[in-house]
Formats: sequence, C-alpha cells, structure tokens
Amino acid sequence: MSHPIIHIDSLCHSYGPRRALFDLSLSINPTEIFGFLGPNGSGKTTLFRVLSTLIRPQSGSVTFCPLSLDHPLNILTDRNLIRQLIGVVFQSPSLDAQLTAEENLRHHGHLYGLRGPDLTNRINTMLQRFDLADRRRDYTKTLSGGMRRRVELAKGLLTHPKILLMDEPSTGLDPAARIEMWRLLEHCRQTDGLTILLTTHLMDDADRCDRLAIMNQGKLVACGSPPDLKERVGGDVITLTSSNLPALRDILTQKLSLTPELVESTLRIELPHAHEFIPQLVESASGLIDSVSVGKPTLEDVFIHVTGRRFKDETNS
Repeated sequence: MSHPIIHIDSLCHSYGPRRALFDLSLSINPTEIFGFLGPNGSGKTTLFRVLSTLIRPQSGSVTFCPLSLDHPLNILTDRNLIRQLIGVVFQSPSLDAQLTAEENLRHHGHLYGLRGPDLTNRINTMLQRFDLADRRRDYTKTLSGGMRRRVELAKGLLTHPKILLMDEPSTGLDPAARIEMWRLLEHCRQTDGLTILLTTHLMDDADRCDRLAIMNQGKLVACGSPPDLKERVGGDVITLTSSNLPALRDILTQKLSLTPELVESTLRIELPHAHEFIPQLVESASGLIDSVSVGKPTLEDVFIHVTGRRFKDETNS
C-alpha cells in the first residue's frame, strides 16, 4: 500500500467563537482524485485555504509527503517549499482579464522564477494540452467560461506541481464544459501522476472522485469511495409526504415495524428491495400518503444518513 501524499491530523480552526474545522483527520494517497463534499458552511473552504497555505491551522498538523522527497513537509514550518509542490485553481477567477491567455501564463511563470526558453516551452505545452494554442493571443475577457477554466487549469499546472488543489471547479460551467474539464483532469492525472484535491457541493462532481470526505459543520462525517459510501445506506430509499406526518409515522412504526426518519417535511425509510414493499405500505397507510418515491441511494442520501438532515447551505466557511 502506498504512503499518503498528504496527512491531516486533528486539524482545528475557528473564527472567533465559530468552529470551522473540528478535529479533522484523514490521509490522501498519491494520484487520487479526492473530493471534499459538503454544503457551504461545512468547513471545506477553510480546509482548502489551509491546504493551499493561505491560512495557518490553529491546531493539529498537515504534512505533505511527495515521493520526490525523503522527509515530510509540515504546513506550519515549510510553507514556501509546499507552495513549490502545489498548483491552485480558485473558485473565483484569478486571471487578468486585460491580458491574453499566453500573457497570464507567462506572468504566473515569472512569479515562480521561470524565464526564457524553459518557460516558453512550458507555456506552449500547456496551451496545446488544453486546446488553447489557437486562442493564445485572445484576451481572457473574450473567452467563454469553459475556456477561461482551461486557462486556469493550464496556469495551475504550469509549474509542474505534484498536487492540484481546486475550489469548486465546476462553478459557472455548463454541462458540456464540466465534462470537458473532467476529461482534462483525468488526462493530467494519468500523464503526470498528479494528485487532485477538490472541494465541491455538486453531487455530479463528487461521484467522479476516487474517494470523498463528506463534511458537516466542520467535522468529517464519512470518508470512502462513492460506491462504498452509498452502500452505507440500508438498501433503497423511500420518501413519503403527507398532510399528517405524525399519524403516518405512527402507522409505519406500529403496524409495519419500520423506523421512518423525519427529514424536514418528509418521512424517509431505508429498505432493501423497497419497490416490493410499496403495495403493502400504501395499503397500510391508506389515505395518509400524499406522494411516495423510491430510488437507489445517492450521495445526498448518504449525507442525510450520516447527519440526519438535508444537504443545504449554511454560512460560508
């Protein structure tokens, strides 16, 4: 089994009295596409800021352990060295709209001390890889959202990072641009042996990750591959609505020996082979059910399963 490329141990961070991260511990393996899934307010943005060295953790530790080094780097003491290992793509565009795609990459390279033919060759490689060679002299303000995201990716990978950090990478992209972005990320992972970390609140993005950390109110509540996480849900998911939820809940509990969970204005039941049970359910609760739906578990169902509440935004963190 490979050694982790990033290890997080008992990480905590607060903003005054509000805890954004609480006792977070996990490890990320080389070449993984690892996602942090949670609604706004779950702590994933604070974690992104810590991992990208923008803020220092108040307690706990984060170590980077790339195979090219014979010793781990601590985020508290080795920030400058860590910055040489990572590429960062922010949620908000970081491109200069008054510069061309090529000029944005060149200025970014200068910040990292790249010059001359080496920088030019790297820019040409990135523009070619991201299908931007024929748009290199276009001002980024004239590019579509999908093309600007490609320039952001090219910029993030310009310096040969071992790890790419992406904050809500699908923000502002249409479905076709999202598909293209994921194709490019998979290509970079396979070509460069890249480890990719991303934050997201979108289930489609989360389903594409190798592993996920599901976060809620600053805590890690589940971690695993999307299929493994869905298996934690006890079978299919039945969702019921009713104008008299207490009466319906009593019938399900007393007559059918079920344990329905009240989630906002619905009752939710996890049951293997749920479709076979629907006729008995409707007959037993005749007149009380307004609507019923059955489906295979989704990652949102996993979130409800481990937190007892729906996936919805809170305050930013």
